[in-house]
Amino acid sequence: MSLVFTALPHGAAASSVKSALDAGKKVVDLSADFRHQDAEVYRAAYGIEHPFPELFASAVFGLTEHARDKISQANLVANPGCYPTSTLLPLIPLLKADVLDDIPIIVDSKSGTSGAGRSAKTELLYCEINESVKAYGLPRHRHSWEMEEWAAAFGGKSVRIRFVPHILPMTRGMLTTLHLSGKNTGTWYSLLAKAYENETFVRVLPAGTLPSTAAVLGSNRCDIGLAMLSDSEAVVVSCIDNLVKGAAGQALQNANIMFGFDETLGLSRHAVWP
Repeated sequence: MSLVFTALPHGAAASSVKSALDAGKKVVDLSADFRHQDAEVYRAAYGIEHPFPELFASAVFGLTEHARDKISQANLVANPGCYPTSTLLPLIPLLKADVLDDIPIIVDSKSGTSGAGRSAKTELLYCEINESVKAYGLPRHRHSWEMEEWAAAFGGKSVRIRFVPHILPMTRGMLTTLHLSGKNTGTWYSLLAKAYENETFVRVLPAGTLPSTAAVLGSNRCDIGLAMLSDSEAVVVSCIDNLVKGAAGQALQNANIMFGFDETLGLSRHAVWP
């Protein structure tokens, strides 16, 4: 059996995915077209009707570290967005442990300009973006629905997420800060460390150490750090390369699992273009 990667914009990918599946191909889709389980949620996030909502039931959300068994059996994997990947990896173990308060989770993310794709956009011209930082996607960025849906699915607890993304004048990289409150914050580091102790591509940094985008540049790794503020508050920071673990790298990781290959195949060298 052969494999197709689709990387078209949302709304344009669905037809290509359907054609590939009908032709007997396995598909890893890097668009947002199959990241949701419900047509109403997809419509709310993207403002359009989905042409093939019947495929939602067979699509697997490819957050690799939390979906391996399903990925290995899937014909269609929906590759997660970069912001949801950087948010969900540190969040899910804490949700599973039921240590977070039932209040909105504040997620503050910053991304390099490559996260917006290669299409020509005036606001991304060098003279527009250089020496500047700005928030965008408010009042509710479309990835918020994806975060909430899969936090509940993987973490077993419904959450409300207040997500604000920012764009930085750098080519690539993503840093996500989660402002969290709950109970037993002294145990949170061990919860994260245990959850990912055997994972090749998720690294929980030594206690008190926070990650940087430079450290994950070109890698398929997510670095996670935790700063405990009090017995009931903490900040968790994650960093990924938005073009690798946030996109093509995780897609390749998922494809390897779909075909029973070594999960790290093709991911041992750093990819740094652009």
